[in-house]
Amino acid sequence: MNDSEGPSSPGSYSGKKGIARLIAATGYSIAGFKAAYKNEEAFRLELFAFFVLAPVALFLGESNIEKVLLLGSLALVLVVELINSAIEAVVDRGGEEDHELAGRAKDMGSAAVLLCLLLVLFVWGLLLL
Repeated sequence: MNDSEGPSSPGSYSGKKGIARLIAATGYSIAGFKAAYKNEEAFRLELFAFFVLAPVALFLGESNIEKVLLLGSLALVLVVELINSAIEAVVDRGGEEDHELAGRAKDMGSAAVLLCLLLVLFVWGLLLL
């Protein structure tokens, strides 16, 4: 890896195979979680909500299927928020000037998070009310 490559740059896996590649990928994933937690307030709030609601889901879910649906909908919000944050970071890296496509990309990422939040409301409402 040369000095211009970051830990998750395209050349960061070169020469790594098997377990070494898996260990490196895990490290990059942990770095991604840390970056999201440090830089994204929405991720911190959604993570807090996950940790508050996960025990509630395990307690209130009457079957394993219900528990999976309740927890899975919460986890999906975190996954989509990470993807949305990645999109925003790439768009922001491209420049500070306003561009229709950049705005559209950010809006679509935000819409995906909103859909997941609505899914949480639907699943939790359907199963618990």
